[in-house]
Amino acid sequence: MSLPPLVEPASELTVDEVRRYSRHLIIPDVGMTGQKRLKNAKVLVVGAGGLGSPALLYLAAAGVGTLGIIDFDVVDESNLQRQIIHGQSDIGKPKAVSAKESIEEANPYVDVVLHEERLDSTNVLDIFAPYDLIVDGTDNFATRYLVNDAAVLLGKPYVWGSIYRFDGQASVFWAENGPCYRCLYPEPPPPGMVPSCAEGGVLGVLCASIGSIQVNEAIKLITGIGDPLVGRLMVYDALEMQYRSVKVRKDPECPVCGKNPEITLETGLIDYEAFCGTISEEAAEAAKGSTISVKDLKAMFDAGKDFYLVDVREPNEYEIVSIPGSTLIPKDRILNGDALSELPQDKQVVLHCKSGARSAEALAVLKGAGFSDAVHVGGGVIAWVNQIDPSQPTY
Repeated sequence: MSLPPLVEPASELTVDEVRRYSRHLIIPDVGMTGQKRLKNAKVLVVGAGGLGSPALLYLAAAGVGTLGIIDFDVVDESNLQRQIIHGQSDIGKPKAVSAKESIEEANPYVDVVLHEERLDSTNVLDIFAPYDLIVDGTDNFATRYLVNDAAVLLGKPYVWGSIYRFDGQASVFWAENGPCYRCLYPEPPPPGMVPSCAEGGVLGVLCASIGSIQVNEAIKLITGIGDPLVGRLMVYDALEMQYRSVKVRKDPECPVCGKNPEITLETGLIDYEAFCGTISEEAAEAAKGSTISVKDLKAMFDAGKDFYLVDVREPNEYEIVSIPGSTLIPKDRILNGDALSELPQDKQVVLHCKSGARSAEALAVLKGAGFSDAVHVGGGVIAWVNQIDPSQPTY
């Protein structure tokens, strides 16, 4: 369905702007008026990472007048495989600052506003308020629900994208004209059920595919052209090179945009970390008093203690880096019980993963199976490399 333009046009374009945007201006559907709307638009991009990188660059190139960036992270070398707004010299620099410098090089006529802070329930409404629409480049469920709920309460369109390995999704959630994110995903998946990109990986170029779709939708909303992805979920399979569209309907019982919403400006936003959870209650309970640090693990090695160290990551992760002496038993084999018979009864079992979340889930199963003295390593192999053996790579 076509929608009216989201933004009123600016009063004029300068001669330099006309030269810069001439290929837009000769498209009848955009023209001078559409470009003036882009100039007058204020767009906030949440995250300057995989999706935020192409989104920010193309929004800037398109002539969006004000670009907000919210990101509190710093550039890491592992980001550069897909986060094209950053470069080698930006490693260690705040992502928001690095992104601003790249945008200024791409288009000096864009006003860049930085929000170098963690987005949460206490600041999201104030940060979102000045912007016309929100483009979401985050990779975790807690922030997605937070962004969605804030956008609904403020009546702003929310251009959403998601990526994992070779698969991508995109949609426009705008409660005033269709469903919101909660209508599609009423509840987050169980903790640990859906791996993050940091755990499961992502094809770098997929970020460009989905990020550019998000920008395309933002431009359509701002200028009032085309048929936005409101009420539709676009699904992309990069391996099969297939796009398909799925209809998404508004849920009349949605707790934020339904007939009787539970989340309102009056009730306030909820605790989204608690709502989504990082690990299950069982894992959190198992980890209490049964979590050791990598320094504790090193001390156990140095003291010659006899224990059985299990790496619960996937084989391809194990090939990248491993803690010496560890045995690879992927988490799923522990969760379904297949690997329990392989674990020794006469030694303490010590579990670890990349950062500690998966090993905590596996620990809960071991505790329930009678391995009462089993422990897991907080921080996982990443902490081991950072604190014990920096000669090894991280990922």
